[in-house]
Amino acid sequence: MSEPIEFYFDFSSPYSYLASELIDDLAAKYGRQVKWRPMLLGAAFQKTGSPLLVNVPLKGEYSMRDFSRSARYYGVPFKFPPKFPMATLSAARAYYWLHEQDCRKAREFARAVFRAYWVDGRDISDAGIVLDIAASLGIDRNALSEGIATPAVKERLRAETDGAIAKGMFGAPYIIADGEPFWGADRLPQIEKWLATGGF
Repeated sequence: MSEPIEFYFDFSSPYSYLASELIDDLAAKYGRQVKWRPMLLGAAFQKTGSPLLVNVPLKGEYSMRDFSRSARYYGVPFKFPPKFPMATLSAARAYYWLHEQDCRKAREFARAVFRAYWVDGRDISDAGIVLDIAASLGIDRNALSEGIATPAVKERLRAETDGAIAKGMFGAPYIIADGEPFWGADRLPQIEKWLATGGF
């Protein structure tokens, strides 16, 4: 089997959320698996000096329109949250702790965090809310609370963030298939063609 597709994302990225709803099914269609790898997008923005998209004159107004239009195009539920952007440190650390315990449960948790923010508008920067989301999935709240505070999990997130940037990530989602990088949910059709043809 070919190497898994790498899916780098930040929970606070609207296009990452859209991709998260589609990437696994797309990969499975071609017998591929996906490695979900949350990171902290702010670190990439610091590296590139890029401003937050919604704060850029003209471009920001367009992007707000495009978020909703893209969600409608893909048939994904979406409601722009009252607070944006959002710190995702606790959610990303929780994902990596869970991943060490149960990969499937970690992915279920990631999807739930995305939907909590991009559909329900919940404050996922609040560690308590992140733990509530996990508990609703049957995850031990106390164990997770202790887990995300460990030096090993903190270091894992730092390493994943640094690794993503080292691979060229400058925005989210950043998807790598067979060594070929694709930026943005709007590149999913190109990724599908890549998987269908073995590259182009």
